[in-house]
Amino acid sequence: MKRILGIGNALVDVMTLINDDQMLEKFSLPKGSMILVDGQKSQQIRSETKNFKRTFASGGSAANTIHGLAMLGVETRFIGSVGSDDTGDFFEQEMKDAGVNALLFRRKSDTGTAVALISRDTERTFATHLGAAIELEADDLKPEYFDEYDILYLEGYLINNLRLVDTACRIAKDKNMAVALDMASYNVVEAYIEEFRKIVKDYVDIVFANEEEARAFTGLSPDEALSYFSELCEIAVVKIGSGGSLLKKNNKVIRMPALPVRCNDTTGAGDLYASGFLYGYANGMNLQKCGQIGSLLAGKVIEVVGARMEKKIFKEIRRIIKDSIDSNQIG
Repeated sequence: MKRILGIGNALVDVMTLINDDQMLEKFSLPKGSMILVDGQKSQQIRSETKNFKRTFASGGSAANTIHGLAMLGVETRFIGSVGSDDTGDFFEQEMKDAGVNALLFRRKSDTGTAVALISRDTERTFATHLGAAIELEADDLKPEYFDEYDILYLEGYLINNLRLVDTACRIAKDKNMAVALDMASYNVVEAYIEEFRKIVKDYVDIVFANEEEARAFTGLSPDEALSYFSELCEIAVVKIGSGGSLLKKNNKVIRMPALPVRCNDTTGAGDLYASGFLYGYANGMNLQKCGQIGSLLAGKVIEVVGARMEKKIFKEIRRIIKDSIDSNQIG
């Protein structure tokens, strides 16, 4: 089995169920987006929503994916930056409990938090204060940290630090690693389109994008965007929510339906899809099985609130994969 190294923003998610979307309007948060906020605004949002039902969990896009992979039994490492505080301790312990080799740089700043406001229709909107997470720099990355890993997985939220992303990709390529990138959020793609184009063109082997992110990058429909991406990368994946996902490798296109499940919260759907897909890829499975396992994990995580699932759910997932490994359908 191939081993996977992830680099991303180390955050703690504050999952908050809101009654209506007036709170989004109050704080000028476009529904379904990820907006960066300063510490003061983050505290204000948390204060204004303190009476809503909420839970806390370690988060961050790449961290969620790596956590899911570790829970499936893949050997993983995560590199990130946290504060020298209780929140940073909480993040590190959750990753280690999952079996992740967590390499975390401790900073004087507070650990980053992401307030996820979950609307009644299950759409989630993030107000993210990066805190110490943004202090991860290119100079922190040493080539030896990449030793013995086969795949580098990056979240698109890092793109505002192009030198960091470029350095990580260059080290990975020097070590003959495959590079996988998730595009993160449509507004991030719009803001850093040229940086994304450079990284995808120069380094990326596997690209994950949802419908909005794909349109922001290409200006095209999901089917057309899939073909566009496939000209740049070995494997292209475009996720279309309840419509499932589109996958392409070489000239082979696969349309993967979403599982028929009850959606309670879409947080982490894309992150866990990547976990499932990369689990299949790390085990040498074909494109269809990679997509099937990706859909399985995405379907399971949207049945719960937050991007982290309990061990018993992963036990069930591993059983389903084992029972279905030689069939044409997983789920």
